[in-house]
Formats: sequence, structure tokens, C-alpha cells
Amino acid sequence: MLRGILSDLGWPVEFVAEPRGAAPEFDATVRLRTQAGKPAVLFVECKRDLRPATFEPWARRLAALAAKRHGTPVLGHPVVSPRMAELCQAFGWSWFDLSGNCRIDVPGLVHIERMGNAPVRRTPRPGANLGTAAAARVVRVLVSPGHAGRSWKHRDLQRDTCWPKIPEDAQVSIGLVNKVVRHLLDQGFVEDAGDRGIRVRDPAGLLAAWRAAYRFDRHERRSYFTLLKGDALRAALYKVALGAADAAIYAAFSAAERQAPHVRQPKTWVYVRAPYVDALTRSTEAKEVESGENLVVLVPEDCGVFLSFEADSFVGGQTIGCTDPVQTYVDLFHCGGRGEEAAQALLEQRILPAWKAVGVA
Repeated sequence: MLRGILSDLGWPVEFVAEPRGAAPEFDATVRLRTQAGKPAVLFVECKRDLRPATFEPWARRLAALAAKRHGTPVLGHPVVSPRMAELCQAFGWSWFDLSGNCRIDVPGLVHIERMGNAPVRRTPRPGANLGTAAAARVVRVLVSPGHAGRSWKHRDLQRDTCWPKIPEDAQVSIGLVNKVVRHLLDQGFVEDAGDRGIRVRDPAGLLAAWRAAYRFDRHERRSYFTLLKGDALRAALYKVALGAADAAIYAAFSAAERQAPHVRQPKTWVYVRAPYVDALTRSTEAKEVESGENLVVLVPEDCGVFLSFEADSFVGGQTIGCTDPVQTYVDLFHCGGRGEEAAQALLEQRILPAWKAVGVA
């Protein structure tokens, strides 16, 4: 497969396979010579089943060997997942798989990137689906900036997946916690912290994985118009939250305006539990509309969206609280408009600095 990928360059290519039993540093050496006559060396290492959790120490060691020999390390793997491709790029590795997908990069000399070919074999199903509401409750606890640097035992993690202000809200099962944690360990997002349990090692990667799996469309979105503005609207929403056990909170752009102001827009976004939507419309004197909305009401699929782990998520005074910054981030990314831009600002201004402060991000 690698011969076929490189043959499209039309340059002289020499493959040198290391003899068996010689304990070679790499499986093969590939020497190229560009049209301008400049040499490029690839050191190829093929793996049948390399996991993200074990990639970093292995990749660092071999990348250092390749650098000493003035070459580029290349991973050959049957199927390279997006997570593995991300790690390869982060640690200076090129890669290719058996379907012809690849990213071969020798700075200043060669860059070949191909994506989208179907895998030659079915990729094993992940250990956990981060797109489910239950898994989201676990991820939200782990990656919240309010928990930056904390270690978790499984029972403690399970306890924080429940929103105590709703009597009928239940923790996720310990079996689900175990399943999600095993998946995150395998993918290298969390690591073993010994007697303290587990801790997050790659918050940005974990948040990106949750964002990719997240289904914003599972929340019901309703459009309203209200003449109330400013303090009057805030007071009306606060009244609803008092009667709803705080099951009315700022979401998406409105939460971001309070957590990391960047993108201004004229609509107010709130999450409200279904039983309190009528109370909200009465209190805000809002009418449902098909266009011209200035109040966006999201009825959540799951009450986990109300979980926040930052002390200042409730911004004080007679006003409602905000979704946790990581919940705000994934909602913004999927809600349209300038949401992706606002999400990136929130990530850079509020979420990652909290993790960097504890030496993680």
C-alpha cells in the first residue's frame, strides 16, 4: 500500500526491509529523492493493533530515534482512527492504512494526505458511545473546568452524575461508569492515578471527542418573541427558575456571554424542563413564532444539562444560572450561526486555561 501511495510522486523510491531476527529499530526504511534531487527518508513501523492509550511512550521513543537518523517516522496500521491520526500528528508521525488513507509529511519536501476511503475491515465498535445522555453525564463531570486536576474513584464519579435538585433524577449505573472509563482509558483521554482512581490527561481531546458524538438535535427547540428586555426579562426568567428548582438556565450564546464574552447576538437562549415551559411563556409574556424569534427555549433530552461544577455558574443577584462551560461549548458548536466561533473563544478563554493552571492542557 505504501509503495502505491508513493508511486504517484513519480520519484525514485527505494524500500529496504529489515531482516527478521535482527531486532531492528523499524520494520523498513524508505528512501526518496525529489525532482530537485533532495533526499527524504521514511522509517516505517507496522502495527496490527496499536491503541491510543499506549501510543505516546512508544511514539516518543521511536520519533527520537528517527530524528537522530534524520528521517520521518511512519506508522502503518490496518485502520487509523481519527483519534490515532490526531495523536500521530501531535507527536510528529506520518501514517497510512490498508485502505490508502494517509498523511505522509516530510516538512519542506513531501506532503500527501488522503482521507475518506472505506476501511478494509470493519472498525471495532468503541467501548462506549459518548453520544448518549448517560455517557455525557460522565464526560461532563470529568472535563468540566470546575474539576480541573481532580482525580476520581468510580463511585465518586457516579455520585456527581445526578442532579440533586430533581428528586426523581437518578445517577447513571456504576456499570455504565465503568464502561465509559474503560473506553476513555483505552483512547488515552484519562489515565490511571493509582489509589486515587483515574484523572483526565487530555481534556481538549476528550472534549473534542464528546463534541463529535454530541447530538444537539435531540433537544427540542422552540422559538418565541417577547417584548421584555434587560432587567425585566432577567427578573421574569428568575421567577421561573425559583418555581422550577433551578431547572431554567442560560444556554448556548446567552451562557457564553457570561462565561467568555466574544460573540454578541440579540437572542436569549435558555434550557427549561418541559413541565415549566408554560410558566416561562406566561412570565416572559412570550408568543411562539415561526420567524423573528428573540427567545430560544431548549427543552433538554436529559436533565444532565443542568449539572454545573463551577462555583460561579450562578452569576449572582436575581438572575438564573448558566450551563457548565463544557456544556455551553458543545451546544454552541452545534447550534448554528456563529456558534463555532463562540465555542472556540469559550474553549480558549475559559476552559483550557483552567486545565493549564493545573499543568494538564
